Amino acid sequence: MTRKEAAVALGSFGACLISVFMQMIDVTIVTTALPVITGELGATRSQQLWFVAGYSLAFACVLLTAARLGAIAGRRRMFLWSAAAFTAASLWCGMSTGAVELDIARIVQGVAGAGMAAQTIAIITASFHRDHQPYAFAAYGATAGFAGMLGPILGGVLITVDPFGLGWHVIFLMNLPLGVLAVGLAARYLRIGPAPQRPPLDLRGSVIATAALFLLLFALADTGHAGWRPWQWGCTAAALTLGALFAAHERATRRRGGVALVRLDLFGDRGFGIGSVLVTVFFGLFTAFVFTVSVLLQEVLRFSALRTGIAMTPFAIGAGVGAVLSPRLVHRFGIRALAAGVAGFGGLVAVGVGYLYMRAGAIDLPLVTVPVFLAGFGVGVFGVPLQPIMLAGLDDDAVNEASGLLPTVEQIGNSVGLAVLSALFFRAHTLTGAMTMLSAIAVAALGLGVLALALPDRRAAAAATPWSRAATP
Repeated sequence: MTRKEAAVALGSFGACLISVFMQMIDVTIVTTALPVITGELGATRSQQLWFVAGYSLAFACVLLTAARLGAIAGRRRMFLWSAAAFTAASLWCGMSTGAVELDIARIVQGVAGAGMAAQTIAIITASFHRDHQPYAFAAYGATAGFAGMLGPILGGVLITVDPFGLGWHVIFLMNLPLGVLAVGLAARYLRIGPAPQRPPLDLRGSVIATAALFLLLFALADTGHAGWRPWQWGCTAAALTLGALFAAHERATRRRGGVALVRLDLFGDRGFGIGSVLVTVFFGLFTAFVFTVSVLLQEVLRFSALRTGIAMTPFAIGAGVGAVLSPRLVHRFGIRALAAGVAGFGGLVAVGVGYLYMRAGAIDLPLVTVPVFLAGFGVGVFGVPLQPIMLAGLDDDAVNEASGLLPTVEQIGNSVGLAVLSALFFRAHTLTGAMTMLSAIAVAALGLGVLALALPDRRAAAAATPWSRAATP
């Protein structure tokens, strides 16, 4: 690779990293600011939930179609327009003066975020040689995880410091310089045009998939408002029916020699199939965990936004350390390292529930610093190598097909996590509700540890990260 080619690849990659940072931080940064936003806008509990769920729902529903549009119109064009729209939507969120307006702006922001996310894996695949792709995917995954964990901490700091007297608006307006930088880098360095053979849109498949995802996630998310009602059961049944219809449509399209919206044969690869389940559940757990802890600390235990951020900082630091050391651990122990990481997280969450029960919610922050750090460490060890392991068994064409599918799986996990959270906890902001939710998270994390052992042992792919050579003797 020449110096010019390297500059183009790194510039494009920089735009992708900035975009995923904005996408993921906007999932979790809102959680710390929810009490302030709710109080200022007079939001109902349902509107409060949709500040978070509306973004994830829109993101998940649009991803598959956005990935196909990128293949047709060109990844560069789609990424640039989506990054510009995301920046504009962030400005709209930051200027919103009502709860309904903010809900709508967040949905628009989610749609634009999906447009960016659906292109990034394909951009990375096209920008880097196959041997270097695991490095890029690992850095991409680490950035997404770091942004998700940084969100509540940064939100607490910004709400407390209140720069320029902007209040909660600043958590959205901070995206403006980042968005401008992402657009600038993509405009300067991203050179990926339309595919030589442009696939058809598959409008029927797009409509069926979008409708199925919307009905399922909308029904789940709205349980926090009034519990399960007959129309929600109907929506769920309709979503499952449409999901089966979509699978049949995709298989028929492939049999006719057409280009399916989703290559269902990807799930036949053991690493990708099992990894998809792990990713879906893990992202759901992570989102639910961050949201639950934020609401518990602020609305139940009456922590300030800044103190909430401080309480969650050891978790983020632990996750960062786990991410850095994960290549060495995977190189030595294989998939057992991933299983131990997520199971350790689940075990420590269970210990935390016992601590809350015995202390009746009284938390001694210095005392819990080490366990919180270790819980984050387990998350870092599990999350970073997972994506390279999933993609390692796929050829270049299949990896490109995964460009819209993998982020969709992740965002479905986010949305389902919020939906389960709303069903179990959102209507009852109590210590008992928090312990119930955290107990469910602990059990699910331990289950993930068992399932992770079924992954193929692709140590070379999981250990090939930008820092692995320094970490491995």
